[in-house]
Amino acid sequence: MERQIVHGKKTAALTVIGVALAALLGAAWHATAQDAKTPYPSMAPVAQYLMDDRNSEIALARSAAPESISRDAEVLVLGRHGYETAVKGKNGFVCLVERSWTAPIENPNFWNPKLRGPLCLNAAAARTYLPRTIKKTELILAGRTKAQMVEIVSAAIEKGELPAMEPGAICYMMSKDGYLDDQAGHWHPHLMFFVSQADPATWGADLPGSPVLSINATWEHLTTYLVPVRRWSDGTPDL
Repeated sequence: MERQIVHGKKTAALTVIGVALAALLGAAWHATAQDAKTPYPSMAPVAQYLMDDRNSEIALARSAAPESISRDAEVLVLGRHGYETAVKGKNGFVCLVERSWTAPIENPNFWNPKLRGPLCLNAAAARTYLPRTIKKTELILAGRTKAQMVEIVSAAIEKGELPAMEPGAICYMMSKDGYLDDQAGHWHPHLMFFVSQADPATWGADLPGSPVLSINATWEHLTTYLVPVRRWSDGTPDL
């Protein structure tokens, strides 16, 4: 299992992602820099990033967390101009499916239209991490380039227009049905903890034998810690 996780750390995308992302949305998105051989050198037509069926996207978003959490969560779905509220929530959690542009900017899957990173954010993450996903998405769908997105989001963070991470900001990425990159697929079920720029060593992240992995996005002053867990959101074991 440890060998599988280390391999996934080097190849899987968030994330969104994020996938995100993450997200995405990914889940662990340490990868080599883009080069001329990348299969996704530029953005595909917007339609390729959208899901045809709204209910399918809602279900995929909810699959990020156990049903006891996701059933009362707010759910966002992606439209042609950004995320839209599909279901009102009652417990402070927000579930959504991040797309490829929430992955680290150097990741070769940054424009991969197949990426789907389901995640369910707690209230602290919804207030502080989610605004970044929403902003990135609106910029990309408005036709901004990757470089322009980075410049605008970075400036918004510096000015305080996008908030620093709140203590306790966390999300669930426990869906069997996510697709985080072409090598790792859905990777492993895991939790992600969002911290404003930190030293991964303070968590013991990325050290031999440590279950904690990290993504350190210095351009947006964000450190994300990933902790694999043993079961998917439906309770079945990660074999």
